Amino acid sequence: MDQKKTGMFLKELRKEKNLTQEQLAEMLGVSNRSVSRWENGVNMPDFDLVIEIVNYFNVTIEEFLDGERMTEMDKKTEETLLKVADYENNEKMKFSKKLCRIFIAALIAFIIYMIIDIQGLSSTGVYEKIADFSLGLVLGALLLGALFTSRYMGRVQAFKKRILHRKSAV
Repeated sequence: MDQKKTGMFLKELRKEKNLTQEQLAEMLGVSNRSVSRWENGVNMPDFDLVIEIVNYFNVTIEEFLDGERMTEMDKKTEETLLKVADYENNEKMKFSKKLCRIFIAALIAFIIYMIIDIQGLSSTGVYEKIADFSLGLVLGALLLGALFTSRYMGRVQAFKKRILHRKSAV
């Protein structure tokens, strides 16, 4: 797959429909800068957006990825790519649910901390430890949220795999 060729093909399809980058971006729910990057071959849209694009422009996924129209459609390839897109969407949903649970736990911990702090109970031994633990949970959740939503999470996972691989080799 050649991203530049795919980008040029997307540009041709957009111009055939007399659309501006802004109009296409609005229709897909992305920025016009994203459309520009796709058309210049800098990066590619997510699979779920690819499906929307091919449906709108009435081309196959294979045609879109190859960057040219084809006379014969390969349904099996298209079905496979649709399954990949479904899988990717399911993974995104799982990720979103995990992130939501983390933030709910942080919110509950913060409420507990605030209740203890407002009541003035944080000066007594047990309540002070509960308040400290709650505040620690909030900080941990914020750090996890920042990691999960940043581009560094892939690096953290790769590092974790390298460490685990070294331990299993020893």
